Formats: sequence, structure tokens, C-alpha cells
Amino acid sequence: MTEVVSARFRSGCKIYYFSPGQLTVSPGQDLIVETAQGPEYVTCTEGNHPVEEHQVVEPLRRVLRLATENDRRSLQLSREKEKEAFTVCQKKIAQHGLEMKLVRVECSFDGNKILFFFTADCRVDFRELVKDLASAFHARIELRQIGVRDEAKMLGGLGICGRPFCCSQFMDDFIPVSIKMAKTQSLSLNPTKISGTCGRLMCCLKYEQEAYEDAARRMPKNESFVQTPDGPGNVSNVNLLKEQVTVRLDSQPDSPRCYHNCEVCVLRNGKGSRDGIQVPEERPARRVVEDELDEFPAVVSDFRFTAPEPTAPAAGEQKEGGRSSRRRRRGGRGGEERSAEKKPAEQAQKTEGSDKPRSSRRGGKKPEGTASAPQPPKAQAADAPAKKPRHRGGRRHSKRGGAGGSGKTEA
Repeated sequence: MTEVVSARFRSGCKIYYFSPGQLTVSPGQDLIVETAQGPEYVTCTEGNHPVEEHQVVEPLRRVLRLATENDRRSLQLSREKEKEAFTVCQKKIAQHGLEMKLVRVECSFDGNKILFFFTADCRVDFRELVKDLASAFHARIELRQIGVRDEAKMLGGLGICGRPFCCSQFMDDFIPVSIKMAKTQSLSLNPTKISGTCGRLMCCLKYEQEAYEDAARRMPKNESFVQTPDGPGNVSNVNLLKEQVTVRLDSQPDSPRCYHNCEVCVLRNGKGSRDGIQVPEERPARRVVEDELDEFPAVVSDFRFTAPEPTAPAAGEQKEGGRSSRRRRRGGRGGEERSAEKKPAEQAQKTEGSDKPRSSRRGGKKPEGTASAPQPPKAQAADAPAKKPRHRGGRRHSKRGGAGGSGKTEA
């Protein structure tokens, strides 16, 4: 681990490491550091902190001192000298008739060197221009040709998104961008829509490229043969951002339908023939997407059911209600069902007439000729004890005599 200090040069995004030595530096402080071109004025972005040795570029330059008021005044004089040199250089370029565009002028902190940045479409012979500038400023002159992307980074500006240029705000280095990225993201290939102010492809095309490549590996290609919940068909369009595909069904080729990637089963990826492809009988389950939720009625989440308050039954209805409830507890059925299920013996008994004796409610038998006066229960128990009837299905059956206890008593 090596202890370093992170610093940034003026109007630059790239961060450089310097050795603090015995100094303790805080973020935001101005420093005077040692560089290959001499001492320079920088701003600290991160104080003393350790980094891995492989992250340090050798040789590691050191921090000379903290910036003082004299250093700030010297910096102000250098900025004024840069403005003057920019104006003089433009006049010299016009005098020599050179096809070059002056972009920026930087003066070293000690004032011994002036650096001119320019752009040009071809090579420029600026040897006479250098002699004129050296005689005008009595300093070391250096002209450096840069590209249009470096020009946009130095000058700054606003992009088509309305925000400052990424290269002038946070990008340390330029990233390679190709037209293939625009094709993968299904963008318009119109140069005016995918190019930045510098005239090159926008750097932001690289930001989401990995996400689009991952989605492209998981989704079918155009003209793929797929199986959908509504039947087989061919893919006519792929939306990588929403992960949806538009399918022309074999049953309805004139009305394409949109499906999510998880709703389709790829039978053949890409163009090709359907010969030898077996269509599965089971279709993928259809997934309810957000667009279809509007077709369903709204569900009230705070619905509450309130049971009606019980009311006391009337005097005449209490007995009947209790009797019907007892029938339900015993397993008896309704009146119509019970009458339909009566045995033929019971129906024949009722048609014989009223001359035959009927069994009592408790299962006791009446002797013949005494239908008006029932026999006392004690006397009946002395002659022939009656067993308690069994309840089956709501009807009372005696153990011996069949339905209703209608058997005759022997004399």
C-alpha cells in the first residue's frame, strides 16, 4: 500500500496521484506539485489515503507545498497572459493563411512555456508561426494538434439531452463507440440523432450497451419460429428494452400480437425452414401484463362483510323453528324428498284405511278395537316391553317391525 494524494488539474476530469510526503492535505486545498513540465497549480480532490501499488504510475511525483497567496497571484497573471497569447496567435494564423482552428492556450505556472491547442483537417506546416510566437512572448512555444472530441472536452457545452457534456464533467478518458451499438439498441441510424456536438457518436451509447447485449442473448431474433399461448407464429419485432416480442400468428397473420419473453417458447431461433420442427401441444402459460390489467374490474381491497343482527323469533314460530332445526341435525331431508323416498310398505299402509291401529309416538302398540283409548305405558311394558326405536335418516324404525312400527299384535 502506498499513501497518495488525489489531485486534478484545472478544467480537467482525470485524477492524478502525488506523494504527500510529510504533508497532511484535505480535499479542496490548492497545491503546488511537481510534473514533467515543471511545477503546476492543482486542486486536491481526496486527502491522504492508501492505494494499491499497481494503481500508481511510476514515477510518482511529489507535492511541493500548499498554495500561498503569491501562488494565487502568479496563477492570475498566467491566466491573463493566456488571453493575450490567444489573440496574438489568431492574428498570426490569419497572416500566414494556415487552415487551423485555435482551441485553447495554456501557460505554465512559472511562465516559461506556452502551449497552443488547435484542430485541423490535415497536416499543417506551422514552423514560421512558431518563430513569430517565440519572438513575441520570449518563451518556449509548443503547438499541439488535437481531435474534435478533445475540443468538445476543453470548450464544454450542452448536449442534446440538455445536460453538460459527459466528457467535460466526469469522464476521465474517451470510450470507444461504434455504430453497432446503435443497431443493437434499435436506435435511428440518422447521424444527426446519434451524434454529439463534436460530430462523433455520442459517448452515452456505451452506458447501456451491456444491458442490451444481455437482453439480446436471452430473447429470440427476428423471424424466429416460436410457440405462444395463442398458437405458433413468427417473430416480426423485438423490443429489447421492454423484453417483448411481436408475433405474427399462423391463425391470424394480419393481426400481430405482443408477448413477453417468458410467454413464448422458441422453436427455431432466427430465419430458416420449419421442416422437421415439432410443435408442442402444450402451450406456454399466458402472463398478465400491465397493459391488460385495465380489462379486469377494480377490486376493493378494504371490503368488509357485516353479518345481520339476530332477531328473536315470535311465540308461534319458535316451536316450528326448533322442530325443523332438530330435523336438520338428525340428518332428515325436506318434505318433498322424504315423501319421495318412503318405502312402498309405508305407502300401502296409509291406503288401507283408518280401521288399522297406528303406533304411538314412543313405539307402543295398540290392541285391536281400542283405537280411541290408548293403553297405559306400564301395562304395555308388563306384557311386551318395547325397545327404543332407532333414528335413521329422520324416520323412526323399530328393530323388528319394519317402517313406522305398524306390525299387528298377536292375540
